Amino acid sequence: MGKEIERKYLVKLETWKPQGEGIHFKQGYLNSQKERVVRVRIEGTKAKLTIKGLTTGVTRSEFEYSVPVEDAALLLDNLCEQPLIDKHRHKEEHFGKTWEIDVFHGLNEGLVVAEIELGSEDEKITLPDWVAEEVSSDPRYFNSNLLKHPFTSWTKA
Repeated sequence: MGKEIERKYLVKLETWKPQGEGIHFKQGYLNSQKERVVRVRIEGTKAKLTIKGLTTGVTRSEFEYSVPVEDAALLLDNLCEQPLIDKHRHKEEHFGKTWEIDVFHGLNEGLVVAEIELGSEDEKITLPDWVAEEVSSDPRYFNSNLLKHPFTSWTKA
């Protein structure tokens, strides 16, 4: 069984600046229940179907398969829950680890989140100076929840 162990952090926009254009992602969900999500994603010129299980701590089951881009586009337009998630992903190396920084657009404009995949839940990492608070355990930041409750609709505290 595939496993994903991932931590998620907000990004300090005054410190982090994109190094290039990144890759455009368009993604939607065929199923976005808490216990399981089925995601369709176009990443630049590639497409994937991903199935993820319930998150426990920062770990969950994950199965990912390549699909034709044309099929993914049809699924996104005709079968996925709306609205779709629209973002650019940037990758940066820091102390031997790859960080993925997602800059959201549309209804999630203004949200920038960094993710790092780990080998174990207790793996020690060195945070870049542009990392703010950890939001791994906050379900509002799951992409599948951002389509139901977009960032621009959150009440500012």
